[in-house]
Amino acid sequence: MHLRFAALLALLLVPLLAAPGHAERIVTDQLGRKVTLPDGTSRAVVLQHQTLNLAVQMNATGKIVGILDQWKQQLGANYVRLAPELARLPMPGGLTKVNIEALLQLKPDVVFVTNYAPAEMIGQIERAGIPVVAISLLAAPQGEATKVSPVVADEEAAYESGFAEGVRLIGTVLDRRDEAEALIATATAKRKLVAERLSSVAPTQRVTAYMANPDLSTYGSGKYTGIMMKRAGAANVAASLQGFKQVTMEDVLKWNPAVIFVQERYPAVVGEIKSAPAWQPIQAVKAGRVYLMPEYAKAWGYPMPEAMALGELWMAKKLYPERFADIDMQVEAGAYYRRFYRTGYDAFH
Repeated sequence: MHLRFAALLALLLVPLLAAPGHAERIVTDQLGRKVTLPDGTSRAVVLQHQTLNLAVQMNATGKIVGILDQWKQQLGANYVRLAPELARLPMPGGLTKVNIEALLQLKPDVVFVTNYAPAEMIGQIERAGIPVVAISLLAAPQGEATKVSPVVADEEAAYESGFAEGVRLIGTVLDRRDEAEALIATATAKRKLVAERLSSVAPTQRVTAYMANPDLSTYGSGKYTGIMMKRAGAANVAASLQGFKQVTMEDVLKWNPAVIFVQERYPAVVGEIKSAPAWQPIQAVKAGRVYLMPEYAKAWGYPMPEAMALGELWMAKKLYPERFADIDMQVEAGAYYRRFYRTGYDAFH
């Protein structure tokens, strides 16, 4: 009897002895690093504004316990209405720095950082026993993956695959896989329409455009903004530059763009361009084609789903209004915001 009982007890104990003290899972981040995470993430710190924006759209803000200190500047002054709870969250670091004592107080299961976060910053967090997941939304070779402006052979393909990979990774870590897939599907739904309507525009007929940021800085190649402009049918006058660069007024005068775009988070730039004497000879200013981009047209260095689903369409409509006369951007934006921000869309500018 004792032998039979011992054998039965041994069979019952095998799965218990084989199981780890707590369940874990391993993911690969966008720097190619293997990261071990708890099975179920309930406390995340997000030190990158692109990931924060995606987490809000995945309805995962309830899992976020800390955010980057520049989130208001990076996401725009009006963003807080989409996620009021962000205003109450601690800010233990930024894109390239972390206050390890403040971070530890939050007891996070995971910390999201940007791909160009310093190696020492990542190491500091990991030495404290906290998993770190790096997000780039770009598929870049190993030597380029940690750079602010990576150089890749095929930018469009790199952003195409890197965007989907990054969104799925965030969705996996935050247990929002279905929302991640919905974002990816929606992000690409309108791109076919834009491509079809612009298919007859020859490269030499593309409208020249310039992305104006504060202090005469702009986007060249190696950033999603350049891809966004290309997909919308623009010829980026700064395409020969690599990454985010400061230029001179002489450069802009030489390029003489037909259209000037300004990101929504920099509304003061529009007024400067329209009023400053130095800008008046430029074709876009003379024609009244200086446009402050709407909130959803996030012309950032990294691709956002609303920029792909709505922003590229909005930009194409501004560049070629006759080809998109039937498109009502307020209707398009309203549907997107109700689905992913769970609120209506209000145009602030």
